[in-house]
Amino acid sequence: MMIIPQFSIRNLLFSHLLLLTICCQSESNIKVVMETELGTINMDLYPEKAPVTVFNFLEYLDEHRYEDAHFYRVVHLKNQPDNDILIEVIQGGLGFDKHPMELAPIEHEITEKTGIIHENGTISMARLEPGTASSEFFICINDQPELDFGGRRNPDGQGFAAFGKVTSGMNVVKKIQVMPVNGQLLEKIVKIISIKRI
Repeated sequence: MMIIPQFSIRNLLFSHLLLLTICCQSESNIKVVMETELGTINMDLYPEKAPVTVFNFLEYLDEHRYEDAHFYRVVHLKNQPDNDILIEVIQGGLGFDKHPMELAPIEHEITEKTGIIHENGTISMARLEPGTASSEFFICINDQPELDFGGRRNPDGQGFAAFGKVTSGMNVVKKIQVMPVNGQLLEKIVKIISIKRI
């Protein structure tokens, strides 16, 4: 008897529901507003290019799974002593520890296929191995080509799954980037008050 992985079933459901969402919109991009303690970040999501990743993110929003979400990690040019390939991002989500609102991991959508590259303001999924992304995401500060497919930041060369971009509020992202850290972890997390579709 063949066992179908749980994330494959979710991805199939995502595809059907996402088609319905796209058909009901006048534009293909989905607009999202994120209210943080430090201000508002607006973003566009690209469901036609990265359907699995976008629908996963929307499931967290629509099911209110991000009620405990916060930014907790900052990576800048001065706090990566063990890395030869330097990047600049802020990372948020439900945190490093397992959270009861976390969903099953999703299929990895590579930038080579989606065409969404890691530019200034790109929002993408944090992961360990390919296919392990779930609730954690990051926002790029400045262009980060080493996070694309074939990039050298991750040894497996598969890059990270980009799925949207900040349209306004990069000033808030940069405020978070320069907050005091212990290593790469913020000394004081930045709470995400709400994330919702516009």
